[in-house]
Amino acid sequence: MPELPEVETVKAGITPVMEGHVIAQAQVNRPDLRWPFPDRMAERLSGQRVLGLRRRSKYILVDLESAETLLIHLGMSGRMVISGHTVGDFHHVHPAPAKHDHVVFEMDSGVRITFNDARRFGAMDLMQTAAQDDHWLIRDLGPEPLGNGFNESYLISRLAGRNTPIKSALLDQRIVSGLGNIYVCEVLFRAGIHPKRKAGQISAKRVASLVPLIRQVLSEAIAAGGSSLRDYRQSDGELGYFQHVFQVYDREGEQCATHGCDRVIQRIVQSGRSSFFCPQCQR
Repeated sequence: MPELPEVETVKAGITPVMEGHVIAQAQVNRPDLRWPFPDRMAERLSGQRVLGLRRRSKYILVDLESAETLLIHLGMSGRMVISGHTVGDFHHVHPAPAKHDHVVFEMDSGVRITFNDARRFGAMDLMQTAAQDDHWLIRDLGPEPLGNGFNESYLISRLAGRNTPIKSALLDQRIVSGLGNIYVCEVLFRAGIHPKRKAGQISAKRVASLVPLIRQVLSEAIAAGGSSLRDYRQSDGELGYFQHVFQVYDREGEQCATHGCDRVIQRIVQSGRSSFFCPQCQR
């Protein structure tokens, strides 16, 4: 599933062709994805000027002139595909409609943005912009890991006394929003912390060290355009390439990247998710 860097990359890709432009026509080709679409979704989107795009956790938020906000979740395989625009000397023509093109935005500029989702685990909803924080998908989210609300003292206080493994704690969207399996594995490797360590038993100093590491890993991944695993693509169809510098994720049985370490990366399953780690470097 796309995590924070992938969602941030997609948002950055569609912002230039949506922000400030009018959705001339919205086309909704089915009644639902993971959940039913909101009532009159196509009607409420058509004719609306896009004021701006934001990201909250793993959601893209599209603010409209109607004082409503469109929430987009990419799910497992959702893609926002841009066509009808020119990059340099190359014009991206509109492709023929595809089987899993579920929502189509025809912009006043002639650009088309198509939400394609083969597995249909994605989602869209409309909400009042002023009431965004009350939306059921947003209201319980923790602070953004790249924002000022996420800092050393905050994380120390939230993890104090917790009996859950540190891997599970960092994946808890109520503690910090947007982190997913890939990047938590990479962060814990850089921190030298075993994914099964109880969060409440880690010293405050080591917990504090996680904050800059989380920001570092996420920033590097955003700069790399995310990680292309299975279905993920950027909005221009290009692949992200952070997966080429994974130090532990999906590297089971391979040599540890730490200089002087002769151990191989191991894999365990925690709460149904694979955790990758070095048994020597992570304690």
